[in-house]
Amino acid sequence: MIAEEQVLTQTTDTAHKSGEVVLSVKQATKKMGNKTIVDTLSFDLRQGEIVGLLGPNGAGKTTTIRMIVGLIGMTAGDVVVKGTSIRQDFAKAIAEIGGIIENPEFYPYMTGNDNLKQYQRMSGGIDEARLQEVTRLVGLEHAIHKRVKTYSLGMRQRLGIAQALLHKPSILILDEPTNGLDPAGIREMRDYLKQIASEQGIAVLVSSHLLSEMELMCSRVVVIQEGKFVTERALGAAVGEPDAMRVNIILRVDDTERAKAQLVQMEDIRLLGLSAERGQITISVHDSDIPDIVNRFGNEGIRLYRIEEVKSSLEDEFLKWTGGKQHV
Repeated sequence: MIAEEQVLTQTTDTAHKSGEVVLSVKQATKKMGNKTIVDTLSFDLRQGEIVGLLGPNGAGKTTTIRMIVGLIGMTAGDVVVKGTSIRQDFAKAIAEIGGIIENPEFYPYMTGNDNLKQYQRMSGGIDEARLQEVTRLVGLEHAIHKRVKTYSLGMRQRLGIAQALLHKPSILILDEPTNGLDPAGIREMRDYLKQIASEQGIAVLVSSHLLSEMELMCSRVVVIQEGKFVTERALGAAVGEPDAMRVNIILRVDDTERAKAQLVQMEDIRLLGLSAERGQITISVHDSDIPDIVNRFGNEGIRLYRIEEVKSSLEDEFLKWTGGKQHV
């Protein structure tokens, strides 16, 4: 068995610095009696990124989200939204946030359009053009004049996002947005959220128990456990710094010993494992070094049959971060 050094993309020290910080959770704490539900939790959310909030059951994810949107108060700490403290000026701060906490509720016998108009009247400052814009953005233009009772769960979720976006927030916060959706609905939801983030520049904070979906959807994850910050990681290459990331690869060759002899002469290449019977060598390397390896093998007459990247899934990493607790 080849030993493998599993590496997820490096921490986000440089990966997400390009966008403006639009939301900062600062030492947020929530106590109920003698129990601490969220314990001095801090993290940032930047413009145009999708961040996943992960943690085992009871980690404090929903409590954190409820504190951010003002549904419950904080015992200590603060949430700052575009420079405004949610504790000092709640109305100004919350105006920058749209959210769906649990399942969105609508009047089932009214059309999707009429439901949005109800919210339009309550909010003020939302014109007809904006209503049509968000309808197009979430792909409901062909169903918006149908009664909501005829909508699928996925359509209702998209209508909920449209409602949350009506007042042009800078931040969208979603708690389990894919709950109950079928695979097609989950994919649609993922695509719409990525579109909203990239085209509208909206920062999205989303919690979900589907780790595979979070891996496909998010640019970064924040992991908490027992109410405390555990780690944060970028998913994918650091923007503008492709060579800052090391990758693990398996090389299939005709002569593992000769290949090893060449690799150990090269700088900054880590040998992780060798299997002569399989003709495989596993190494950790920068992307920019791979063409040099191919050239060196060719010059030395070492036949290279295959290069395969060894990836560590978000699920694998999550189990490491949380000590094997799988439920999120």
